[in-house]
Amino acid sequence: MKFSTLAAACLSLAVASPAFADTAYPTKAVTIVVPFSAGGTADIIARMAAEHLQKKFGQPFVVENIGGGGGVSGVEKVVRSAPDGSTLVLASTSNLAVHPTLYGEKFPYQTLRDLKPISQVSVVPNVLVINPDKIPARSVPDLIAYLKANPDKVSFGSAGTGTTQHLAGELFMQKTGTQMVHIPYKGSSAMLPDLLAGNVELAFDNVPLLLPHVKSGKLVALAVATPERQDFDKNLPAVAEFVPGFEATAWHGFLAPAGTPDDVTNKLSTEIQAFMKQPETIKKMQELGITPVSSTPEQFTDLIKSMTAQWKEVIVTGNIKPQ
Repeated sequence: MKFSTLAAACLSLAVASPAFADTAYPTKAVTIVVPFSAGGTADIIARMAAEHLQKKFGQPFVVENIGGGGGVSGVEKVVRSAPDGSTLVLASTSNLAVHPTLYGEKFPYQTLRDLKPISQVSVVPNVLVINPDKIPARSVPDLIAYLKANPDKVSFGSAGTGTTQHLAGELFMQKTGTQMVHIPYKGSSAMLPDLLAGNVELAFDNVPLLLPHVKSGKLVALAVATPERQDFDKNLPAVAEFVPGFEATAWHGFLAPAGTPDDVTNKLSTEIQAFMKQPETIKKMQELGITPVSSTPEQFTDLIKSMTAQWKEVIVTGNIKPQ
């Protein structure tokens, strides 16, 4: 009688949780590749998620940082890995929605052909900042007027050609009819000292990087590049309030090699979404200036498609070439 009761309970649990009954995944250690150096936004998110997944599944989830090539090297490693869920990547806008278009079919991978989306996990707002000693404008309309009066006399720095920081500046010029000189760097950390010194006059870059310098008064934030104002500073307007349709954010998400079984990616997505909704996760992310997001594989796929189309238009219109 007791055996029958136990068997019935087990059967009921299996029926109630089909996504988790289909596979014993994971049965070994899982590597999460972060295609950037340690300490950055993607690295922080990956390590937070890895700790949660390891506790949940009882297998090691190990973060491996593979920098170089603008993040391409790390993603390429995952593309070439076995499609069994043992190797994942936490990639970003540039890796997924920009570089494959910018570099074309000769690029080592095409995102939705070679990778399988699991879940988006973040939006990292880019903020438009100026060096106050170099630019007199203190609002977006004032900046537009200043740029129109000084075509090609203002430079903006970015983390490199094809990054969201670069394309944000290109999109701004295209939508406002202004002209600036783009100065690419090998990463935001290399650009920042020149921005603070006034060697470049403005930038669109991530909130976590710029906010301390805005608070100190060394930089002035004019607007956030999300469609709406953000919780970290409700008094800071969105660029879109003055330039309709402007949006230039960075985001991150987990993917697996193409061909990874649906039950594996669905199982991972369910757990990652649950983690991103935990109050402690939300609090930590917001403290870093990051907006936490949870999405299904299908929703993340749609995001990649729409952002790829958006940035392709900017790239083509601006005749942007890889360097």
